[in-house]
Amino acid sequence: MKKAQSETLGFVPQKDIVYNKLLPYADRLDDESNDILCKIKGNLCRAVQLRELWPGVLFWTRKLSTYMRLYGRKFSKEDHVLFIKLLYELVTIPRLEISMMQGLARLLINLLKKRELLSREDLELDWRPLYELHDRILFSKTEHLGLNWFPNSVESVLKTLVKSCRPYFSASATQEMLDEWRPLLCPFDVTMQRAISYFELFLPTTLPPELHHQGFKLWLDELINLWVSVQNLPSWEVHLVNLFARLANDNIGYIDWDPYIPKIFTRILRSLNLPVGTSQMMVPRYATNAYDISHVVLWVSSLLGGPSKQAQAQLSGLFNSITSFFHPSNHGRWLMKLMKLLQRLPASVVRRLHRERYRKPTWLTPIPDSHKLTEEDITDFVESMMQPVLLAMFSKTGSLDAAQALQNLALMRPELVIPPVLERTYPALETLIEPHQLTATLSCMIGVARSLVSGGQRFPEGPTHMLPLLMRALPGVDPNDFSKCMITFQFIATFVTLVPLVDCSSALHERTDLTEVEREMCSASAEFEDFVLQFMDRCFALIDSSTLEQTREETETEKMTHLESLVELGLSSTFSTILTQCSLDIFKVALEKVFNFATTNIFETRVAGRMVADMCRAAAKCHPAESLKVFVPHCCNAINQIASNEEVLNEEELDKELLWNLQLLSEVTRVDGDKILPYRSDLVQILQLTLHLKCKQGYTLACNLLHHILRSTVLIYPTEYCSVPGGFHQPISDYLPIKDWGRPGDLWNLDIRWHVPSVEETSFAFYLLDLILQPELQRLQRLAQGEQDMSRDDVLQSLTIIQHCLLGAGSLMPPLKGEPIPELVHSMVNLDETSLYTGMEYDESRENYRDAVCRVMRQLLHYISEHSEDDTKSLFLIIKIISDLLHFKGSHKHEFDSRWKSFNLVKKSMENRLHGRKQHIRALLIDRVMLQHELRKLTVEGCQYRSIHQELMRDLLRLSTSTYSQVRSRAQNVLFTALGTYNFCCRDLIPHVLQFLKPDNKSVTQQQFKGALYCLLGNHSGVCLANLHDWECIAMTWPAIVRSGLSSAMSLEKPSIVRLFDDLADKIHRQYETIGIDFSIPEQCYTVSRQLMTTGNPLPEEPVPSEEEVADGLKRQELKNAESIEKYKQLIGDLLDCINNRNMPWKFEHISIGFLSLLLRDDHQLPPDAVTFFVKSLNHDSLYVRKVAISAVAGIMKQIKRTHKKVPVSPAELCGKKELDDMVAGDRQDNQWLQYNSSNLPRTQQAWDSCVFVEKTHWGYYCWPRKLMMYAPLEEQPKQNLPREDMTEREQIIFDHFSDPVFINQFIEFLSLEDRKGKDKFSPRRFCLFKGLFRNFGDAFLPLLKPHMERLVADSHESKQRCVAEIISGLIRGCKHWSYSKVDNLWELLCPLLRTALSNITIETYADWGTCIATACESRDPRKLHWLFEMLMESPVNGEGGSFVDACRLYVLQGGLAQQEWRVPELLHRLLQYLEPKLTQVYKNVRERIGSVLTYIFMIDVNLPYTQPTTSPRIADFTERILVQLKPLTEGDEEIQNHVIEENEVGEQDERTQAIKLLKTVLKWLIASAGRSFSTAVPEHLRMLPLLFKIAPVENDDSYDELKRDAKTCLSLMSQGLLYTEQIPLVLSTLQEIAGSSSWHARYTVLTYLQIMVFYNLFTFMSDQKAVNDVRALVIRLLEDEQLEVREMAATTLSGFLQCNFLSMDAPMQAHFEALCKTCLPKKRKRELGSIVDTIPSADLVRRHAGVLGLSACILSSPYDVPTWMPQLLMDLSAHLNDTQPIEMTVKKTLSNFRRTHHDNWQQHKQQFTDDQLLVLTDLLVSPCYYA
Repeated sequence: MKKAQSETLGFVPQKDIVYNKLLPYADRLDDESNDILCKIKGNLCRAVQLRELWPGVLFWTRKLSTYMRLYGRKFSKEDHVLFIKLLYELVTIPRLEISMMQGLARLLINLLKKRELLSREDLELDWRPLYELHDRILFSKTEHLGLNWFPNSVESVLKTLVKSCRPYFSASATQEMLDEWRPLLCPFDVTMQRAISYFELFLPTTLPPELHHQGFKLWLDELINLWVSVQNLPSWEVHLVNLFARLANDNIGYIDWDPYIPKIFTRILRSLNLPVGTSQMMVPRYATNAYDISHVVLWVSSLLGGPSKQAQAQLSGLFNSITSFFHPSNHGRWLMKLMKLLQRLPASVVRRLHRERYRKPTWLTPIPDSHKLTEEDITDFVESMMQPVLLAMFSKTGSLDAAQALQNLALMRPELVIPPVLERTYPALETLIEPHQLTATLSCMIGVARSLVSGGQRFPEGPTHMLPLLMRALPGVDPNDFSKCMITFQFIATFVTLVPLVDCSSALHERTDLTEVEREMCSASAEFEDFVLQFMDRCFALIDSSTLEQTREETETEKMTHLESLVELGLSSTFSTILTQCSLDIFKVALEKVFNFATTNIFETRVAGRMVADMCRAAAKCHPAESLKVFVPHCCNAINQIASNEEVLNEEELDKELLWNLQLLSEVTRVDGDKILPYRSDLVQILQLTLHLKCKQGYTLACNLLHHILRSTVLIYPTEYCSVPGGFHQPISDYLPIKDWGRPGDLWNLDIRWHVPSVEETSFAFYLLDLILQPELQRLQRLAQGEQDMSRDDVLQSLTIIQHCLLGAGSLMPPLKGEPIPELVHSMVNLDETSLYTGMEYDESRENYRDAVCRVMRQLLHYISEHSEDDTKSLFLIIKIISDLLHFKGSHKHEFDSRWKSFNLVKKSMENRLHGRKQHIRALLIDRVMLQHELRKLTVEGCQYRSIHQELMRDLLRLSTSTYSQVRSRAQNVLFTALGTYNFCCRDLIPHVLQFLKPDNKSVTQQQFKGALYCLLGNHSGVCLANLHDWECIAMTWPAIVRSGLSSAMSLEKPSIVRLFDDLADKIHRQYETIGIDFSIPEQCYTVSRQLMTTGNPLPEEPVPSEEEVADGLKRQELKNAESIEKYKQLIGDLLDCINNRNMPWKFEHISIGFLSLLLRDDHQLPPDAVTFFVKSLNHDSLYVRKVAISAVAGIMKQIKRTHKKVPVSPAELCGKKELDDMVAGDRQDNQWLQYNSSNLPRTQQAWDSCVFVEKTHWGYYCWPRKLMMYAPLEEQPKQNLPREDMTEREQIIFDHFSDPVFINQFIEFLSLEDRKGKDKFSPRRFCLFKGLFRNFGDAFLPLLKPHMERLVADSHESKQRCVAEIISGLIRGCKHWSYSKVDNLWELLCPLLRTALSNITIETYADWGTCIATACESRDPRKLHWLFEMLMESPVNGEGGSFVDACRLYVLQGGLAQQEWRVPELLHRLLQYLEPKLTQVYKNVRERIGSVLTYIFMIDVNLPYTQPTTSPRIADFTERILVQLKPLTEGDEEIQNHVIEENEVGEQDERTQAIKLLKTVLKWLIASAGRSFSTAVPEHLRMLPLLFKIAPVENDDSYDELKRDAKTCLSLMSQGLLYTEQIPLVLSTLQEIAGSSSWHARYTVLTYLQIMVFYNLFTFMSDQKAVNDVRALVIRLLEDEQLEVREMAATTLSGFLQCNFLSMDAPMQAHFEALCKTCLPKKRKRELGSIVDTIPSADLVRRHAGVLGLSACILSSPYDVPTWMPQLLMDLSAHLNDTQPIEMTVKKTLSNFRRTHHDNWQQHKQQFTDDQLLVLTDLLVSPCYYA
């Protein structure tokens, strides 16, 4: 097939859409596609060479994407490569308008989508242009200033683009990327997130094995070690995981993951955020930064298999440990994640299996045989997933997820998956009381249907379940339970689609070659007929109970409700599936039955009638000849008999029987056209009789009949959808249908029976049109010309008939004719429309009814608008007819969309992902071919805009601005669709819309005004006229919208109008994207397009442009750029004129200012008038205007900023050290000079000039960039403080205003007002404004501002303080390039100000000052700010001004130091030294603040790979010093009480009190650092653990003092920490030591700590056998503790460990407990009454209790099933029911819990016990002692 095709085409297509070859007109498509491809190649390349981005390039790239939608990638390989190269060059044009970039990027993604088509040899792309594009947009330096407006979707488009290009990056790309981004890896800085996300996005992982040394081997060790050593889930860890998952998936078998597997699974388990243990304290960061499940799944499925099998073992462990969370009774935020894991993992494994076994080999690296999944691997995988999936089946949210999981698991191992599902389904079908159980099991059965029915070697008995399931599902067709009914329909339809319903029982006698299962299937198939008839009875019952009379009161609506229409759909599609799939014998019985039901009853036509008619239609469709033979004569006779009576025709309410027969007739005629022809005379007679009935319901049904007859005769469609081509009509001896159960359709032999209209049918259709349509048109024309009168009802009737004729025969009528509208847009390339052949040859000799209808409708419309505008019903119909005239060619877009959707749903629910290769059921494949045909009919890309369209659109516009709102909104919707269809028609229409908004247009009514505004607003999906991305249009619409404020029709009293303007402004602001000004096309595009034009078949017919044309194109391009700038300036001028109009209402002034703020851009400065306007507006009365102005002026400052020269510097020369060869990060010799050193600060002019300032904090931490760009010396930079005459015009405007004291006074006055009390925060916009001011103008304005600043600082009002904080931070950041003397003077002014400010700080303002200092220090060399730091370090905690001021000063200092990260070790040491004596603070707020500051001091002490020990303070040394001071607490044994100190207590307190106060601060520090640092200092924490265990309370009581609460929180957070393998022994030895402590509180807390710690580090623990044994010994030791609470907690802990399979219940353990249980108790001594009870338990009792607790823990560890050992343990346990307390209590609790958890599925669990055991059990569970 391929070869023959390549000969007709002249090339081998890359990959075309196969469904095209099955269309009835497939032979014409090759020529058509070649023709279109020629045009695309020729015109696209010409457009590029003539430098015409718009409209040329955009028009033809859109055509290319349509071409791909219609034909797939039907072009040669060389064309494919050149298309990609051309688009790649276009997308990466630096100044390309953003919306163009997105459109081209989407097309490029589409071209690159199927990466198997092009190998790395065919195509290589450079990564750098993409990186620059990405960086320019996603990390834009100007977007936050409002100089660039990007759409929201741009991020995902760019990411997908990089993903698509990634496989084609060159071999050297990896190293280049590492060089580029490694220097950004500073873990304390935001650049870390940026670098890692770049790595995730860009690093190529599909290089062939021989290039691995240039690929992932360069970075894998480095990044994986980084990942393994990070403990606290920073936000970038997620990106690393995504990168590793992709790497693993692309290189299965080439990387040894084994050493990391326990770590991977531990982290995955942690990332699920499951609630564990008794205390629920979560670090909030764990929830927000959790891993993305889809990547986790990819990683896990790539790790499976291989020689070691380790991953499967861990995966089974993972599911064992989380299975109980899937039980339906559990619920929480984590559930969604677990369900997603369940649903995606099998799908991912199936995808991998498909890739290994079934996919055609491509250039991508194949998986080596050693690592392919073996049969055993698959079995293990499926087994490990079955338990959680079966539990999840019944979950409240996830039965659908479970069904998808089962569908994929059943593809791999039907014999393991289907039987347990069947076991749950049969009982669910029997039960009546649990509907949820039924819907859940049925949806799971639907998922596994295909695997069940097709049987196969693995599960041969599968098909035998089919009939029992179908028969038992029938009661689900239940009128009283809607959801049950729907799922049953779906279930039956799914199974019947897969199986021919043919009675094969006769084969038992005739054939001898049948297997046992086949014999069983044959004998069962005798029941099919029974099934079909029973199903019909059920449906009839359903219909009887849903007639209108039964379900409605008289008053309610007559339409179907939404639920009823869904049932109708379910019923009709299921019934039609059944009839399609059954043999002719069964069909005849069914036909007779449905005929009798339909003709012996009379149904109302709204609800029940529709359902019955649907069933009849289904029958007629399957076998039209047989069905029409019974239905048509019957209905025709009935109608004729009733209607022969004259009076009937004029009755308003018609006879029920007549209506019902009409309805029935209209539905059964929806069949294959040539089967209708024999009955044409009868049908025509009925039409003539009924079309002009008086009754509306009557003639509407007649119109439906007309519509269906026309459609059946003139459309192209498949006539049968059987699951086997040719149906099942051969005799059983030749063909055995059971062989075809579950058989997929064969794409190459689909053998579709098409209905293609014959000559006879077409002429019948035209006969009908001449007979029926012609007279109606003539009547209406006479009415419109005023020659004849008609009542409104008659007009409506005529219009209904016309509309149905159009709907029926639309595909016969050629499109509307008309002259193209010339010169809407000038283009140097051809912009013609392409027409597609859809199987219709229009007969030009006949009258074109489309034109005729169009002519009459326009006349009628004008007549109605003149004479009877309130006849809205007729207008509605006219609008519908106009819509169909414009767009309808036989199918509607919305119907197509919903069919496409449902096709995809069905495909998903029944597809076979394992074998792939389009193995769908035949009916689905036929449907897909039909959809392809519809798609071709509906493709209307780029239609030419002709005069007739122009006239119709003006009519629509007239209707859109008419009096009645319903008419307006319907007309507007049609108008919006039309606007999206025709090229450039918006430009033609906009002026007409704007006419209504003109202020001087006095005749406008309010309705017209509103209509016009709605036309501009557009609907949510279509074009928005107000916001077309084009200067010409915006320059018309925006000023017009603003000016409409002066129109006489505008009234701000009308809320609807005000709301419209709000919506308009809002939509423009939301959708506006910066419009391009520069439309140049660079030279590289030119060369690629030359190549594309001259190579490969088919060669374009268009000539390559001549030199002159090219020169002309270049001229035009320059002209266009100049025009754009002119339009831009003109638009701004117009908007400013509007604002300056005194009469303009304030609302429109605001809208206009909003528009102006959108027009700031980074590539063209704002015109001086606008600059003046914005600067003046800083002091506007309106708050809104001031806010906009502040942003705008900040943006203008950026626009007029002078560029500072940068020069490349070699870092090695700067420090005089040679760079180290191997990778070392952290504090090194070669980055020491960057750090703050108080003995070497630039305190003189000379030192300042010679000092090299590195502003960005991340440079030099990890490694140096190849070329560091530094600022050139001062003398090479632009001059500062220019005199006014040297400034540009824009600078002068700003300078003049800000030098004016009155302006400044007013400005500061406004800035220091409060906006919303208590809600205001430090404003980054104002900061940007001041920063720009001081950066661009030096200290010119300082003298004016100084007095204001001094005044504001002294005032403690929050708004005043905030204002001065904004100015100061702007000053500090703005003085970046000032000379030394200026900076020195600045600090002389600022230091005293800041001192005053900090002493006046209040609760409202401390956050603002913190932000101020942090903002000021961000990205600044610390040596530049030494004045600030020295001032802040003066003595933050000096007690002046009370504890609050101390805390605030610390907060501000911390803000500054945290921004400096690793570059100020000296300051951190000084601060620590200063704080240490002050750690015994009394005040809680100071303590909390010190805790937070300590976190930042030690933040730099990280434990990361390749990192030098830090020179900043280290936790280890600090802990040493702390522990010495805490000695008094660790030594004594008495309980530690919180020491509450009186304020006035004087003198030294004793050591113990001091230690308690110190401990409180240390706890604050430990809590604060849990969520912030990167690695946890485990060894240091361990030394504090004993102390914390001593304090932490056992009970959950909130009234505890702060000390105990903090200790508890601290333990909870520490226990959740991630541990390294080498830290585990340390932790365990500490816990063992504490478990020997004398305080039972401590021993109890050890257990709770252990539970959480083990679960959060599960796989790391399990990979260390000694650790497991130690934990086990520890728990068993504590089971025998003398304190009852500790014993019980130990039992709970043991049960948890057993439940998550950390420990297993083995024989020695069981024996140990049983031995303990047998410990003899001393006899009870007879006690005298009143004697004191002996409370201390004897050692024997403790041991015996320990044994019982051990058994109890085992029993409670499996709450949802009964393992084999459980019955015996229960018997052992019951023997102790009468022991002394506390044993008796334990036994009772255990039994009641056992009963509670096993009650749900007791029927299944009973089977595990022997009869004797059951007797004992029943006795136990309901014995009187149970209630006692």
